[in-house]
Parts: sequence; structure tokens; C-alpha cells
Amino acid sequence: MINSRAYINFINGRFFSEGLRITFGIVIPAFLFGFFNELPIGIALSTGALCVSITDSAGPVKHRAIGMMFCILIVSLVFVITSFALFSALFTALIIFVFGFVFSMLSIYNARVSSIGLSALLIMVLSMQTPLAGSAIFLHAFYLIVGGVWYLLFSLTLNSLKPYKIIQQLSGEFLTGVADYLKTRASFYDDHPDYDRTYKSLLLQQIQIQAQQESLNEILFKTRAITKNSTKAGRSLLKIYLDVSDLFESIMSTYQQYEVLHKRFDETGILEEFRKQLIILSAELHLIANAVAAGNISKNNDLSTINLSYINEKFEHLRQNFMNEKNLNDFIGLGRILNNIEGLTEKINGLHYYTHYEKSQRKTKETVLSTQNFNEAQNIDPDLFLNNLNFSSNIFRHSLRVATSLLSGYLISLLFHIGHNYWILLTIIVILKPAYSLTKSRNKDRLIGTFIGVIIGVLILFVVKNNFALMVIMLVFMAGCYMFIRTKYFISVLLMTPYLVIFFHLIYPSSITSLLYDRLLDTSLGSAIAFVASLFFVPIWEHTTIKKYMQSVTQKNILYYNKLAVNYTEESILNRNELKHTRQQALTALANVSDAFNRMLSEPKRFQKNVEQVYRFVVLNHILTSHFSALSYYLTENKSSFKSDVFLIVMENTTSNLKMVNDMLSGINVNSLAENTLNMKEYFSTETELLLQTRKTEILEGNFETDTKTKFIQTKSVTDQFTFIYNVSLDIKKCINTYIKEELTEKVSAF
Repeated sequence: MINSRAYINFINGRFFSEGLRITFGIVIPAFLFGFFNELPIGIALSTGALCVSITDSAGPVKHRAIGMMFCILIVSLVFVITSFALFSALFTALIIFVFGFVFSMLSIYNARVSSIGLSALLIMVLSMQTPLAGSAIFLHAFYLIVGGVWYLLFSLTLNSLKPYKIIQQLSGEFLTGVADYLKTRASFYDDHPDYDRTYKSLLLQQIQIQAQQESLNEILFKTRAITKNSTKAGRSLLKIYLDVSDLFESIMSTYQQYEVLHKRFDETGILEEFRKQLIILSAELHLIANAVAAGNISKNNDLSTINLSYINEKFEHLRQNFMNEKNLNDFIGLGRILNNIEGLTEKINGLHYYTHYEKSQRKTKETVLSTQNFNEAQNIDPDLFLNNLNFSSNIFRHSLRVATSLLSGYLISLLFHIGHNYWILLTIIVILKPAYSLTKSRNKDRLIGTFIGVIIGVLILFVVKNNFALMVIMLVFMAGCYMFIRTKYFISVLLMTPYLVIFFHLIYPSSITSLLYDRLLDTSLGSAIAFVASLFFVPIWEHTTIKKYMQSVTQKNILYYNKLAVNYTEESILNRNELKHTRQQALTALANVSDAFNRMLSEPKRFQKNVEQVYRFVVLNHILTSHFSALSYYLTENKSSFKSDVFLIVMENTTSNLKMVNDMLSGINVNSLAENTLNMKEYFSTETELLLQTRKTEILEGNFETDTKTKFIQTKSVTDQFTFIYNVSLDIKKCINTYIKEELTEKVSAF
């Protein structure tokens, strides 16, 4: 079932269609001109299409078109400049270094601009394959432009035929990520949960979900036809996104004191029923994800509703027979979980409706307004480039590594007269990344994938002798390569190498042995250069940069908490758009610090500093965000009407703790443990204690459903979250205090 579901997800996903689009966009010019015995022209056109295809990632059509047009211009200029420089080894070395540095620096901007830089480096390297002279250079540049324009028109035409397809696929990915996240959270209700393992999985999944959400967010809210609710499909896709975003927040708000729950309720079996329900809901989300990605209608099988009825009966049985004045607080926590699960079930069941794309969904002002402020402008600011020209910038260091590595590869190829030396440079370009962990992973994938791919390619040539059959096999490998190139680099290389082996066999059948030898040698040399550069040449390790991510998540949490908590005071007006915007910033910051921590774990052990405290900081912030989400859920879903100005005092003290954390991370000397710890019972006891005593009396008298019950649950739910948030802020402060002390100890020891 799982393999079948994964297969369906892949077929309906954007990477499958993207792989087919790129493959046909590249090969059609070559096949067409090859049919008329003009294969060199076709290959030149296909090369232009290949370079432009790199920038054709998911996003608003306007952004894709502009990115591809700039790519066409830059690629043609780089080709001309490089071609003229090839007549001198000195000028070639200079161009390689300068272009390697400048185009790598484009990584400081967004991913699309960065991909333009990658395309420029690719054409620079490919220009070295067969140097041209005179007018042939400009003619070839013209072919590159034509090939690029062909791909641009081809891609935009496909998009116009199915304008909502990419949004459906991105929505399916987003739903799948949330479904997997929900399934992981179900692990907290296992008989013997592994909390560390579960948290690590949640952190990784949250990074992925955040990336999916940002991609979908950009394309949805920067596509006019959708944000203006002009079509039923647009309205449905927008509602799916907004509801799934709220659903994700609801899932995050389900954090509880799991150790206490297991101690109190393991023997009752109710926690196992919660786990089963979450698994069912996760499976249902997967079904909806498949339907949305494929543009089909999903149908509710009512399994989650039926199982929820059973859980409610079991909970009611426990409440009637086992609840007493001593375990009342425990049952409130249990009831809170059940309420959350009921809310999740209702939300997920509601998602089925939007896959029908009903006309009855009317345009509403609220939907239009809720899209504002979700995206910040991404301007290409030259000052940003200039401000990063220093050794404190990771991208600057990375660009120096790329430029120096490319220059080293070129000089080595000249010194030892290595054939197909451009493969060395190409390997360096695709392997060397700003993060050591990604470079290390790509290095291994490139080496192993190339070696196995060569074996596969040779076996295919040994078995298949028909050129037409070889071309079909090559196309299959090529399409597979582009399907996995953005997600599974090892598989992409594994498929890329056989298709290159077959391609060169069809073009140069007499020299395939030397080509294979060069491929293996050049890939090994390029990998070795990239590895040495990433490890020894102006490296920057995560332990030296992770503080800025820790500061960022602290600052964003302060902002989000203040915008959220003030709504529980007497005089407050809820601004949903502002709240969503600050929540999004906090989640992005949490994903960034989680990602930085995971990169740290992939670095050499000697460069992993204070790992335990950093991990604790990340987990505590994950818990903090869960409590924020719970408060937001009560507020936006009208689950509690309790307000009090007492929360202002708690809010100020919590904010003070987090500000002290930010100060410590900034290097400001503060006495982090000199605080007057709030006695939460003192602040919340008056009303909650009165309600608690009244409720205990009602239970003793057998009155389970009363107005006091509703008011007590609402009051305690909110006060508990404020208490949890304050206590977590104290834990974070103690964690950072230990972190700073350990850091100072290491510096003293090193001195």
C-alpha cells in the first residue's frame, strides 16, 4: 500500500511532469535538426534549452518568464566572452576565476537568480568542449538564444494548457508533508515513545513543510487570477492552502506533557486510540493529497468519523467511571487532546469538499484580504551583493572556494593534459555547495552514482545493438535524471551517466572506451578538488554561524508572542492578517535554525560545538511554537472567551526572558539567572481555583455537564498555555546560559 501510494504521488507530482517537460524541451531541437542532417545545430539549440531549463523552477508564470529571459541573455554573453578567452590559457584562467566567483555570489539572492548563475557557469564550462573562432562564435551564440527562446515558449505553452497544474502539484506536496508530520506526532502516543527520535523527525519534516509552504505561498499570492478569486479552481486551491496552513497550526498545537499522560492513562488504552485516529487522519490526508495533485475528486470514507465516535464513547466511559477530584486536571488535558483531534477530523473532512471545485464557493472579501502581507518583495539589490564582499559572509567564502576550485581544476587539466577537462569543472560546479554537509553528500552521490552508472551504460551497450532502441533507452534515462535532479541527486547521477554513455556512443562510437575512462577520471578529480576545498579552503562551520539563526528565531518568537498574547487582554482587537504574518515569520525562523542544526550534525565531529545545548534549544523552541499555536487555535477558532489583564504581567516577564536570551546570543553580558520567577498560581489562582472547587463539587454530586465545566475548561486551557510558555522561556534562558558558559570554556581552553 505504501509503495503504491508513493508511486501514485510520484506520477502525479511536479517532478515527474517537470522531468518530462525538460527532457522533451531539450531533445526536440536535436531530434528535429538531426532528422534534416543538421545535428550540430540541433545540439547547439538543445544546449541553450538545457541552460534555460535550469531556471524553470516552480513559481509565478511572470517570474519564470523573466528568469528565463535573463538567463538567455546572460548565457549568450558568457558563451561569447568565454569563447574569445579560450585562445589564451591566461585569459581562460582569468575568466574561469572571475565568472566562478561572480556567478556563485548570485546565491545571496533568491533560488531563481542563483539558478541563472549556475546556468552561466554551465555554459562557460561547455564552451570549452569545442572552441570556436570568428563568426562561428556569434552564430553559435545565436543558436543558444534560439534554443533558449524555444524552451521558454515550450514551457509557457504547456503552462497555459494547464495553468493550475503546478499549483495542484505543490498543494499535493504540501498536504503530503503535513500528513507525514501528523503521523510522526502520533508516535508520542506509542506505548514507549522515543521522544528524541520523534523530535528529530519532526524538526526535519518541519523544514520540508516550510519550504513547500513558501513555494506554494509565492505562486498562489503572486498569481492574480487566484488571489482575485476569478475561477472556481482558483478559489478551491486558495482555500485548500489556507485551510491546510491552519490545519498544520492545529497539529502543532497538540503538544502535551506526554510523560504525565502515559503515566496516568496508559492502562486505559485511550492513548492508543488517539494514536490510531491520528494514523487514520494521516492516511486520509494522503488520499486528499493524491486527489489534489491529480486534479481529481477525493471522497470521504467516513472511517475517521466512525473511529472518532468510538473514541468519544470510550472517553465518556472513562470520565463517568474514573474521573474524580484528584485526577480532574489530568482529564482536562486528555479532553483537550480529544477536542484537538475532533477539530483535526472536522478540518480534514472539510478538505474533501474543495476537491470538487464547486461553483457555489463565492468570492469573499475576507479571502482576498487574507492574502496580503504574506509575501515580501524580493528585489535584486546591488548593495546586497556589495555588502557580502567580506569574509564574514558564507556566500563570499563559498564563491571564493568555487572560483579557486575551478581554477585549480583547469590548471591540473593543462598540466597533465587530461582529455575532456570540462568534466572536471562541471563536477566541481554541481558538487561544491555553501554547506559542507551538502557538498559531502553530493560528493559521495556523484562518485558512486557515476561508477555504477558507467557499469549500467556499458552493460546496455553490450546487450542492445539497435541504435533506435538505444535512443529510446537514453530518453528514458534522461527523463528519469531530470525527474530526480532536484530531490534525489544520487538517483539523478545514476541515471545521468548511462544516458551520457549512450549519447557519446551514438555520436562517437569509435572512442567510447576513452570517453568512459575520461568520465571516471575527471569525475574523481573534480570530486577530490571539491572535497579538499570545502574542508580546508576558507571553510565556515555551522557552529560559527548558528547563533544568528538562534537569535532570529528568538526575535521572531518575541514578535509573534506579543502579537498573539495581547489578544487575551481585556482591551484587544484581533488582527488575523498581522497574526498570520508574524506566525509565518516565526515558523520560517524555526525551520532555519533546525536546518542549520542538521547541517552541523553532518560536519566533522571536531567542528560540532555545543551540540547538546543547540539541540535542546531547537527542541524547546519547537515546544514553544506548539504552545503559541495552541493559544492561536483557541483564539481564531473561538475555543475560549477568557481574557484578563493579568496576562500582561505574564507576557512582559516571558518577553523579558526571551529578550535576555537574545542579549546573551548577541554577546551582551547579562546575569541570566537573576530573575524573579513568577508564581503562576498566584496570578491565576483566584478565578481558576474558584472554578476548580465548584467543578469538584459538581463531580462529587454526579453533575458532569454544566456551565462551570465549559468555563473552567476555557479558563484553564488559556492559563495553562501562558504558564507553559513562561516556563519554556525560563528553560530556554537556562539552556542558553549553559551554552554561553560552555562556549567560553572552550575558548579559554583553546587559548
